[in-house]
Amino acid sequence: MTNIAKTDIDIDVKDRDVLLEKLKHIPASIINNGEIKKHNTGVYFTDIPVHPFTNTANIDYKEAEDRGYFKLDVLNVSVYEKVKNEKHLQELIDQEPDWSLLEHKEIVEQLFHIHNHFDIVNTLKPKSVEELAAVLAIIRPAKRNLLNLTWPEIHNSVWVKPQDDTYYFKKSHAIGYALAICVQMNLMTNGQSF
Repeated sequence: MTNIAKTDIDIDVKDRDVLLEKLKHIPASIINNGEIKKHNTGVYFTDIPVHPFTNTANIDYKEAEDRGYFKLDVLNVSVYEKVKNEKHLQELIDQEPDWSLLEHKEIVEQLFHIHNHFDIVNTLKPKSVEELAAVLAIIRPAKRNLLNLTWPEIHNSVWVKPQDDTYYFKKSHAIGYALAICVQMNLMTNGQSF
């Protein structure tokens, strides 16, 4: 019996089409009731059977994962449109955000992934990347029950995988998205609007 590693890797870019034009890839598929559709973000950079008419994978992405095919999700993230280069990105990551921005609904409404969740952001009042990552996890159904706990209580259980299939955020995703939000906040502080 072969062990198959199941992963969920997202690559965030400012324009996925520009990246994918340069790389040989096969778009992933979603097959439902015999109908094949292109996956919104998933691609394979290895050989996989291709449907002759759609030029997408001929195997549903879930079945492909069970068979050992490795899909990457390449996502457009508009936050990066205002980032000039890698050095600028690193400066924005290294800059401590003005956490008080999260106290303003009109600011939160502009921020990546938390724009519809001012109530949760305002309740938890994050003051670090780790706390903001936990907020991103608590927005998801599996961890919503942590909303009214203290930060030490939240940190004890927010990254524990739920026993059921309820949707949750893995720590790696949450930290990455929290950093993207910090970049966006720092761009705002530095005079860039969204």
